Amino acid sequence: MKLLIDADFIVYKCCAAAEDEIDWGDDVITVVSKFSEAYHAVEAEINKIMSEFFDGEPVLFFSDSKNFRKKIYPDYKGHRNRKKPCGYRRVISELDKTYKVIRLPELEADDAMGIYATFEPGNVIVSPDKDMRQIPGRLYDLKEVVDISEEEGMRWHLIQTLAGDQTDGYGGVPGVGVKRAITLLEKDGYTWDTVVKAFKSKELDEDTALMNARLAKILQHTDYDAVKRRVIPWLPTTASARADDGATVQTKTD
Repeated sequence: MKLLIDADFIVYKCCAAAEDEIDWGDDVITVVSKFSEAYHAVEAEINKIMSEFFDGEPVLFFSDSKNFRKKIYPDYKGHRNRKKPCGYRRVISELDKTYKVIRLPELEADDAMGIYATFEPGNVIVSPDKDMRQIPGRLYDLKEVVDISEEEGMRWHLIQTLAGDQTDGYGGVPGVGVKRAITLLEKDGYTWDTVVKAFKSKELDEDTALMNARLAKILQHTDYDAVKRRVIPWLPTTASARADDGATVQTKTD
């Protein structure tokens, strides 16, 4: 069994924590970092995850510097322009000597994990990101292990489409959060028609709904052409009909 670890956030937080400032006076401040401190903190986080599983082999996933979602919506994550903390790239290079590291062109770590997990079922995704509840299989959110069915994953995608994600910079339906999205979909059905109806209630057209759905969608292996290394655009007919079959949604959002 492999542990598919979202290592982006682990390396980022550990490197950021290892940073320090030196004020030289005369309007000069430099940012410094001790590489060994950052690297050992990352290893401690990985070992902590591994201690939860007896036979887990860690595989570390990182986002590419380019992002295909920018082609769908240029302002996607537009507010996240802060540079990487000191030592970020060096830590990843060092990790690559010990662990299996995966980064796919133009994809975020979430997408690479989703593709891997659905192409080789039976592994465990390790991520605190609620978006990963779209991916069928086992998810360890750093608090508990949950099993997610294909239908639950499809439903969560529709929920995320309606709710949007302010952190990632796409809004979904104005005024609709996760709880409100679940209420709407439970009432009118987990279908694309319900999604479009909700967008139109705010005078937003189906193209806007589709853009949000494609931004929200965490890729699976059927959404990615591995030979051409390109994303296969999501279409509502591929999911909405199968999602509305009576499955129970994981509604925990923290």
